[in-house]
Amino acid sequence: MKIWVDADACPVVIKEILFRAAERSGLELTLIANQPLRVPPAANIRSVQVAAGFDVADHEIVRRAQAGDLVITADIPLAAEVLEKGAMALTPRGERFTAENIRARLNIRDFMETLRASGIQSGGPAALNHADRQQFANQLDRLITRALKAK
Repeated sequence: MKIWVDADACPVVIKEILFRAAERSGLELTLIANQPLRVPPAANIRSVQVAAGFDVADHEIVRRAQAGDLVITADIPLAAEVLEKGAMALTPRGERFTAENIRARLNIRDFMETLRASGIQSGGPAALNHADRQQFANQLDRLITRALKAK
């Protein structure tokens, strides 16, 4: 299993959890963004800078991700695409996208986008809190443990 991160919008605290997990497990971790990123000096951790533009990083993640890989993203359409390839998708809040819930998530996203386009203010997501970070770390640990046992 390789871990791919939609890094442009990924919170720093989540990146730090990912760095520690990659160092501990030895799994390959790649952060993809359209800006330069600093990563720890480890052979299994790297960053890839892509050109600026709408969804360029997302397209690169979809191109690289394979079945069994893990993608960290809050982007629901990106999650849907990697799920179709057999990869797993996890939000920075520790919520797992699955084949069972992705269609509903896409529908809600589209509905909210329609509301915003019509001028209704829906607000953004709540700030990432300690419980969110803990849920992410726990889910990540479960997925990594399962992947390492399968080796």
